[in-house]
Amino acid sequence: MTKKVKKVAGLIIKNRKVIINDNIVTSAGIGKPSVFHALVVIYLEFFAWGLLTMPVMSNLIRLFPNHIFLMNGIIMGIKGLLSFLSAPLIGALSDVWGRKCFLLITVFFTCLPIPLLAINTWWCFALTSISGVFAVTFSVVFAYVADITKEEERSAAYGIVSATFAASFVISPALGAYLLENYSENFVVALATAVAVFDVLFILVAVPESLPEKLTPNYYKTRFTWEQADPFALLKKVGIHQTVLLICITVLFSFIPEAGVYSCIFVYIRYVIGFSMKTVVIYIATLGMLAVFFQSMIGILMGILGPKRTVLLGLFCEAIHLLWFSFSTYDWMVWMAGFLASFSTITYPAISSYVSVHSDVDKQGLIQGIVMGVRSLCNGIGPALFGLVFYLSGVDLYYNEALPSEKDILSNKTSRDPNQLDSSIIRGPPFLLGTFLTLCALILASFIPENNSKFSTTSNPG
Repeated sequence: MTKKVKKVAGLIIKNRKVIINDNIVTSAGIGKPSVFHALVVIYLEFFAWGLLTMPVMSNLIRLFPNHIFLMNGIIMGIKGLLSFLSAPLIGALSDVWGRKCFLLITVFFTCLPIPLLAINTWWCFALTSISGVFAVTFSVVFAYVADITKEEERSAAYGIVSATFAASFVISPALGAYLLENYSENFVVALATAVAVFDVLFILVAVPESLPEKLTPNYYKTRFTWEQADPFALLKKVGIHQTVLLICITVLFSFIPEAGVYSCIFVYIRYVIGFSMKTVVIYIATLGMLAVFFQSMIGILMGILGPKRTVLLGLFCEAIHLLWFSFSTYDWMVWMAGFLASFSTITYPAISSYVSVHSDVDKQGLIQGIVMGVRSLCNGIGPALFGLVFYLSGVDLYYNEALPSEKDILSNKTSRDPNQLDSSIIRGPPFLLGTFLTLCALILASFIPENNSKFSTTSNPG
């Protein structure tokens, strides 16, 4: 077989392998590894789930009419806790076997519950909880991006990836609500399933491997241990280096309220604040567009402020947003809180960028997996904590009459008058608790060093 060698734009392509900066990567896929591939994967996965925003909301009401916030917190809490347990293993294995394989696994199993919403709602919610084992696509995507970008480009790339996640929710909830109103729930589920299947096919056919060949199993097999896959062992190693410890605790305290808000905010503004379904859709789309704008500017922000100050700015806005939401009783207050919430989404990509710059090249997946593991733990604690506080403070939905149909829900013909809530429900306790946690994160983040020294999870720098 004749060897084919081609040089294009500084790349050496030889027998379906690409040599980039003396590193050989497999070129199976379309083109060379790029941020674009990661963007498509993230966008399609969350676009599929975004289509189901309104159908999931109506099914929660139908199945758990008396404990919507509590049961939603339990479902999302189990999913987040399982993600926490699996994130380090998937991150470490992606350092060994490659990113493409684990992009395929995480997307497939995360989207697996989607078609069940039209078949059996109970099984859908149960499988959604269990799918948390694989709901760590972000950690693999960030490691993929780190493989193919230079340090000075990475913060902007992470901002674009996070902005793409937000962009997936700009259109999809509105489109899902429109299709639900004019067609049927089964039609929306079928469309979401088709998008998820296309995402899987895109990974199989179009996404090239980003991990350099010298870091694939033959190189790395003697360095992988099961201890790396133990989330609790990894969290113990986090404490070996002060910077890693500070970052992880900052993520813990800041993302517990963020995950809690994300899990319940749309139901809250619909049935507690009293927004119409149309206003909820507009609210989601507006916040998504703002988040896209702010996260697309993160490269500029980090260039001006640096990673640490960008993180502090994001945390400050998150604290103000939560405090504002704690006392929101008017529509304009909810919109202002949403604006601040959109800006605060710059926090995690800024943290991820900081981590990538301070990690060795062959530990990107592992370190991102640790941070993602802490974030996944928050995805469990946050919804469960917010659901419990809502329940204990009396903020829940109770229907004493026949439950509304899907058409009634979409046309605002519910059996509960939102104005009645003012005299019977204390608003905002979970958001006030979130404010306190975010302020703790802000204080801790102020101690993160700004130097460029590398950190490790295997040795004590001191």
